[in-house]
Formats: sequence, structure tokens, C-alpha cells
Amino acid sequence: MASENEKLRIDKYLWAIRIFKTRSLATEACKAGRVKLNGTNVKPSYVVKLGETYSIQKGIERKVILVTGLLERRGDAKIAAENYEDKTPLEETYGFKSTFHAPILKRDRGTGRPTKRDRREIDDLKSSEWWKDGEKESE
Repeated sequence: MASENEKLRIDKYLWAIRIFKTRSLATEACKAGRVKLNGTNVKPSYVVKLGETYSIQKGIERKVILVTGLLERRGDAKIAAENYEDKTPLEETYGFKSTFHAPILKRDRGTGRPTKRDRREIDDLKSSEWWKDGEKESE
């Protein structure tokens, strides 16, 4: 664990607390604007400070973390979890998980293009309230 006087880059910190699998992925996320501090993009060389809250977009998953400790080296998951607090709202956490349970429309292989009647049934299904509820959860 690093002391408060030492400087620790955000990309190295995100890698050390196991948000990203590699440090280069953490660097790319910072460069692409997927790591934010108070709504502003953070460069990979930004120095992490205790008590700051970061918003991280990782694919379709969005995390909000509060820095509670500084980790310089990547350790096991228990130590990593002690150095940040997950402040992600519950709605977003469950919304992310519900995308994996959304129904998938699939046609049998070799059946060809849908007929006009099939197309109308598909459109009716997609415009139904049930389908729209699934889309809202994934946003």
C-alpha cells in the first residue's frame, strides 16, 4: 500500500484494484474518455488522491468508485476491494445484469427470409410493452 505522499497514476491504480485486466487497457480507457472525475475526462497520468470519486465506463458496464486507499502493485482481490468503495447505483448494477437475460430473437437456420406475415409478427413483438421494458432496463 502506497503512502499519501507518493504519486500514483490513475491507469496504474485502476489496474491494481482490478477494474481492468491489464494496465494498457486502463490506459486506453483513460485516453478514450471512459474514466471521468466530476464529469471531466482524466488522462492516464493523472495522480490519484484519496477521497476522489471516479466514473468508469467499461463496455456496457458503468462503475462509480470512491478511492479509500492507494495500491501500487496488483494483489489479490480481497486487498484490492479494501482500497476502493463501489458507489454504483443499484439500478445501473441490475440494469447491466438484466441485459444478459433479455430475450434473443432467433430464426432457424435455413428458413430463409421472413415472410410478410413473419415480419409483422416480429414488429408487433418489438413494439409491445414487454419488449420496451427490456430496452429501458439495458440503457
